[in-house]
Amino acid sequence: MTRTTLLCFPYAGAGPSVYQPWRRLAPPELEVAPVSLPGREKRFVEEPYRRMEQAVDGLLDEVLELVAGADRVALFGHSMGAVLAYEMTRRLTGTAGVTVAHLFVSGSPDPWSGRDRTAADLPDDEFVARVEEFAGYTHPALEDPDMRELLLPGLRADVELHETYRPASDKRIEVPVTALRGEEDTLVADAALIGWERVTSAGFAARRVPGGHMYLADSPAVLLDLVRRELAG
Repeated sequence: MTRTTLLCFPYAGAGPSVYQPWRRLAPPELEVAPVSLPGREKRFVEEPYRRMEQAVDGLLDEVLELVAGADRVALFGHSMGAVLAYEMTRRLTGTAGVTVAHLFVSGSPDPWSGRDRTAADLPDDEFVARVEEFAGYTHPALEDPDMRELLLPGLRADVELHETYRPASDKRIEVPVTALRGEEDTLVADAALIGWERVTSAGFAARRVPGGHMYLADSPAVLLDLVRRELAG
């Protein structure tokens, strides 16, 4: 049986633990490998990334360790994690010994569609309100003053990374791409997903999953089954 290592990149403000439940839900042919960014969870004391190139450079060694010996590799990212997964895919396709089989981008418009309104430079209260608007949900920890003080620097850095992001290249990758959104997602429309077709010369599909913008937390089993079927071709 060919096993695929699925590298999972978190959305802004999140850490690798958001993907831990996937490990017990994944089919035998899929190994879920959450990627750990600095500024959160076990890497909380480390300075978070603020630019995409810095993130890709900084995470490359960790990613290569996660995929060492893998039969093949797929990448999944949600929202900010989608563009990070895309840029990491571009980097990995030029790395000897790594076979990238698929890229899954979730809850994100294509790399050329920036936001009309930004948040990174807003005062704290306005920043939190704007991020909640972008994310489509309220993070309970941000309601606690002490927790908010701890979490805001990392969240600001993530938002800055996302808002300053511009694609490293317009050259198409030779990796199949599946773009995903929740059926009730009011933040990312179907039309925004279609733009991802521009990134690949190896096949593209747009798929809907039950739920809203954060469907991946509500319907992980459905999502993982979709990933399995896409990888099976």
